[in-house]
Amino acid sequence: MSTSDPARGLRLLSRPERPFWNPYVAGVALGVVLFLAFFITGNGLGASGGINRAIVWLEDLIVPDHIDNTAYLVGIAGGETNPFDSWVVYVALGTILGGLASGWFHGRLKVETNKGPNISVHRRWLFAFIGGALMGYGARFARGCTSGQALSGGAVLSAGSWLFMFAVFGGGYALAYFVRRAWN
Repeated sequence: MSTSDPARGLRLLSRPERPFWNPYVAGVALGVVLFLAFFITGNGLGASGGINRAIVWLEDLIVPDHIDNTAYLVGIAGGETNPFDSWVVYVALGTILGGLASGWFHGRLKVETNKGPNISVHRRWLFAFIGGALMGYGARFARGCTSGQALSGGAVLSAGSWLFMFAVFGGGYALAYFVRRAWN
């Protein structure tokens, strides 16, 4: 078999699918990672800040005048500010690369669209885009994402973070009634 055989490349990418972790073990592992993040870096976990800094950095390359004239944005990536000096950028990058590595290692790295039987792929993508845009806006509006609020804020017993998470779960359960037909 030659090294340019395309089937060989597919075999290198495909691995046998492994079972999911026990959720209690995964929760304890996440708690240990969060503790180590606080202990080693003095910061918790969160992702929206890193992604936001990368987006503002790209925007600064295209329209630097807009960034330099907006006080909020100039502190993130304008002028002499280097967004890649922030730890949260590397947390976001590590999350993406770690997810890819874990997906490959556990045989779950594939391109697919998860959806219920009563919804089309296009509609699922539309809803995912709208939901992601709303969550992104909400994360910036609240100055933090759900991972930062729930994990880091909850770990330090922030009353606002606990209230936020109860509201997220309550809102999710309330909305589930109206969208259940799309998944059943």
